[in-house]
Amino acid sequence: MPPDAATPAPDDYDGWATLRRFLPYLWPHDHPALKRRIIGAMLLVLAAKATTLALPFAYKSAVDAMTTPANEAAMVALAFVLAYAAGRFASVVFDNTRNIVFERVGQEATRHLAEDTFARLHRLSLRFHLSRRTGEVTKTIERGTKSIDSMLYFLLFNIAPTVLELIAVAVIFYLNFGWELVAATAVTVVTYVAITRWITEWRTKLRKEMNDLDGQALSRAVDSLLNYETVKYFGAEARERERYGRAARDYAEAAVKSENSLGLLNISQALVMNLLMAAAMGYTVWGWSRGQLTTGDLVLVNTYLVQLFRPLDMLGMVYRTIRQGLIDMAAMFRLIDTRLEVEDTPGAPALMVQHPTVQFEDVVFGYDPDRTILHGLSFEVPAGNRTAIVGPSGAGKSTIARLLFRFYDPGEGRILIDGQDIALVTQASLRAHIGIVPQDSVLFNETIGYNIAYGRDGATQDDILRAAQGAAILPLIERLPRGLDTEVGERGLKLSGGEKQRVAIARTLVKNPPILLLDEATSALDTGTEQAILETLRRVSENRTTLSIAHRLSTIADADEILVMDHGRIVERGSHRALLRHDGLYAEMWTRQQAEREDIPAAAAE
Repeated sequence: MPPDAATPAPDDYDGWATLRRFLPYLWPHDHPALKRRIIGAMLLVLAAKATTLALPFAYKSAVDAMTTPANEAAMVALAFVLAYAAGRFASVVFDNTRNIVFERVGQEATRHLAEDTFARLHRLSLRFHLSRRTGEVTKTIERGTKSIDSMLYFLLFNIAPTVLELIAVAVIFYLNFGWELVAATAVTVVTYVAITRWITEWRTKLRKEMNDLDGQALSRAVDSLLNYETVKYFGAEARERERYGRAARDYAEAAVKSENSLGLLNISQALVMNLLMAAAMGYTVWGWSRGQLTTGDLVLVNTYLVQLFRPLDMLGMVYRTIRQGLIDMAAMFRLIDTRLEVEDTPGAPALMVQHPTVQFEDVVFGYDPDRTILHGLSFEVPAGNRTAIVGPSGAGKSTIARLLFRFYDPGEGRILIDGQDIALVTQASLRAHIGIVPQDSVLFNETIGYNIAYGRDGATQDDILRAAQGAAILPLIERLPRGLDTEVGERGLKLSGGEKQRVAIARTLVKNPPILLLDEATSALDTGTEQAILETLRRVSENRTTLSIAHRLSTIADADEILVMDHGRIVERGSHRALLRHDGLYAEMWTRQQAEREDIPAAAAE
């Protein structure tokens, strides 16, 4: 990846800095074949432009030959007409061959930038992903990648050749018609460019507003569809339609303004261009009337001006496309440049685990600087031990799981695995040694087999089947018509809660980690399913170091040690029986939950 550089904010971004930032993708130092393609494309641009500049002279010569009353002049005129037609065909061939040669360059540059952005997103912290809307992030990547190809095309094959053509036409006009026509053309082009730039800048602001509203509408649509069940639960379909419709209406209004401004731009450009055309051709007619110019010179001037203003006629779109492309690319670079909250230290070694002990030493942590969640937390989970962490909601239990996976780094203290500080080893090796069965097992919108195999890259069919058997989901898979090829739907919604948990357990078994983290893995299940899953989890936990974070105390009563947390501190610790005898917070929670369980059948009987 090219070296990081701060990408400016969208309102004051530096287009040249963004372009320089992109150049390493366009001119990759380790890909000489792409460099040859770029050079070949530039040579074809020059060939096409040279041919285009020669065409008006062939046209002029054919017209002048036709004004001569002689039979032999007909053959000369025909030769120039054929040359003109051949030149037009050659120009088309050069242009399209150039596109064919350059296409792979643009696609490779786009692909590499998109891959770097996508990889960077996976390296960003959980805090970033919790604070950003997925729809907006994906839209940023989509806009950035789509704009690159068109931006490169206009920059390399429209702007650069047009500048060359302007210089060439100025020289030709000076040699054939004098400085007056050159000055008139120069003034007109400058006026044309200034008006185009001014209106396009105004249109760019409208376009930015339109894009923001488009992103907002998309974000609301994605958010609503992801929460489909919640919308149904609360009968909020009309509310969601109005919420989305409001964003869509705002976008439509902005789009109308943007399109209307395009009409104003086209009218202004046409006025400037046709004033020059009338003046230049009038000047040529005046020269012809004095015997200084020929009929062909009128054709020559007209053809050059038409050729010159054809790319300039697109200048507004080209300028807007390039500017918008640079803005969209800058947005992608801002994603790449987002500060990594959790990074590997330079030269960090891989975690080596022989005795999978887990130890928290005086860990202090808070998601916000002014709100501390964990206050000097210290505990140890010996190798092969089953330790449970319980406590009221908000005690900091789930934060322990996030810290152990190093989604965040603690503000103070250390977290050790087998005596090694996890902040000093690579994140990849750390996470390779820990498996998790979370409370909400979100699955990919793929097959059951894909989701189970996701636990380890390169997992074989036998690994998947063994894991499915170990997670007690193999009987279900064998009953399904498509077996492991059964689609689970968005987030696994085609499966029940218990089935999703078993797939998550099988995925962890494929990973086969020495440390297992159970983060309230059964709290969302009914009692019958919970007992079946617990039995599976107990079997899976054998010969592993297991840390269970639980809300229901009955699920962890057989743990070797239970840590009771309250307000980010461990207030009690011991076995289930010892904690009940202690008659503290744990005993209070146990009594309350037992009473709740007894109240359920009593209420049902009434």
